Order: sequence, then C-alpha cells, then structure tokens
Amino acid sequence: MNSNESYRALVVRELSDGSFTRNVEQKQISELPAGDVLINVCYAGLNYKDALSASGHKGITRNFPHTPGVDACGTVVASESSSFKIGDEVLVTGYDLGMNTSGGFQEYIRVPSGWVVPLPKQLTLKESMVLGTAGFTAALSLTKMEKMGQEPSMGEILVTGASGGVGSMAIGILAKAGYKVIASSGKGDKNEHLSKLGASQIVPRSYANDESGRPLLKGLWAGAIDTVGGNTLATCVKACKRKGSVASCGLVADHELHMTVYPFLLNGINILGVDSAETDMKLRQEIWSKLASEWKINALESYGKFIGLDDLTSHMDLILKGATQGRVVVDFKL
Repeated sequence: MNSNESYRALVVRELSDGSFTRNVEQKQISELPAGDVLINVCYAGLNYKDALSASGHKGITRNFPHTPGVDACGTVVASESSSFKIGDEVLVTGYDLGMNTSGGFQEYIRVPSGWVVPLPKQLTLKESMVLGTAGFTAALSLTKMEKMGQEPSMGEILVTGASGGVGSMAIGILAKAGYKVIASSGKGDKNEHLSKLGASQIVPRSYANDESGRPLLKGLWAGAIDTVGGNTLATCVKACKRKGSVASCGLVADHELHMTVYPFLLNGINILGVDSAETDMKLRQEIWSKLASEWKINALESYGKFIGLDDLTSHMDLILKGATQGRVVVDFKL
C-alpha cells in the first residue's frame, strides 16, 4: 500500500498544561509502528483500559500522541509473514496493542505477526469484537478454573460486576459450558439482560460484599469470576465452597485485598490471577476456538452496541463511570 495513504484515527494528545485531548484526525500509513502484518480494521472493541489510556493514564500509556484500542479485527492488506496472506480475516487482542503500540481505534494497524490470530471459521469479525478482550478474559478465567478441577457438578459460579463487559461475557460463556450462574450487579435495571445471557440467579452488589470482618463465611457458591477486586474479591474467596476456585480478572472497585489465609488453608480455595494480554499463542488460539464453538454465546451480536468512531469519546466517558452495558464496539463503516 501507499505509505502516504491517509485514514481516520482517534488521537489522544497531551497538552503543555498536562491535560489531554481526544479527537478524530487524519493519519498516514507511514506513521504506523513497525510490524510485518498490516490490517484494515473493521471493528474495534472498547475496554475500560482503553478509556484510561485515552484519559492520559501513564501507567498504561507512557507516550503521547497515541491511538488507544487493545482490541481490533479486520482484513490483512499487506504481509511480510508466511503465516498470513492478503485477504485473511484476523483479530488482535492484548499484547502491547493500544497501550504503547498504536491501537485499534483507527482504520489501519500494523503489528508483529506473533500477535495475530486467524479468525475462527465459526465467528464473524463483528462477533469477535463483541467478545474481544472481555470475552477472551472471561474464557481464560474459566479455563484456569477448570484446570484446577472446577466443574458444573460442584455448584453455582458467582460473577461479580455482571453488567460490565467481562462480567456479561462470563455469564454467557459459563452458561454455555453448563454452569449455573449467580450474577451480582449494582444495576437492577439490567436484570433482563443478565437473564437472557444465562444467569440463573441475579443478586445485588451487596450480596458479594461482606462487611462483617469474619475470616470465613458460609459457602454460598462453588467458584467465582471477579471483575471488581477489593472487598468483593475477599468475599468471593471467603464464601467459596471447599476446593473451589476464584478467578481474579478486574479491579474496578479497588486494587487492594485484605483478608486472612484461612480460606486457603481450611477450605483449599484457589485464587487465580488472570492476565489475558500476554497469553501464549497456542493457548490463545485454543480459547478462541472454544469461543467460536462449544462456548459460543447465542445471538452474540445482540450483546454489542455498535457506534461510529466519532461517538467513541463519549462512550469512553460512560465506561469510566460504569454506565455502559455489555460490549461497546466501534464499527468503522458507521
């Protein structure tokens, strides 16, 4: 392709007074970072991390100007890798995309071939971004839990932050995998949405936020996928039945954890850290294959809200306030 060809991108700039601006600008192919695969982006998923990057969070993105977006999918338009050819449909989630490498909120990305996943045949590009990092993280959480012995016969799985991206995808994936799901959410008006995804019980946020200070609680669930962190994560562990696993994959409430070791020593509970960005490619492809087959959520596209690039900034503000439902996806045709 012509390196001088221009395209649209969301660009975050740091001003001299330390503030940040977010605007859709014209960029050129030549401005993209080095990489052996050039992708014409069709869809890009919005994540909490993207909104933090676009707000100037230096713990996520060090240098500006920058284009965020840790999820993207589309069609290969140039490749120096024998693994990919022009016209291949592919997706990229995680690694350094959208963090310190120019990300998915633009019409083209250029990345190392080692970051690129061939789109599974049973998934559309659109569906892959409804899943995105959120769906992949939820599936990785369940994969880790099952490797530690979790199975549906042990009982219900609690999902915290159930109305968010990871939480909502976790409900759908767990239901497809045969689990009964307790969905914990602070948004009572989203109950119909959570039930449609497959939640068998919907409880308020307080149900998974014990403030008694007790080191152990009566077992209320057989395992949990926690997106909230802090005291909610501690409650997930303290009220988990014997030999269950708790996957920790978020910290929307708090990054600190205060609890005793009793649940681990007396009940054999496993707490599993979930770092999806650096998942090795073999496991990454295995999980995407499951997401496209036995774990594929019914009517997947219906759980995405599709917006144009010009509407992205306002939705970033909403996700930071916890005011979004499910998955927000940029459609570059809108």
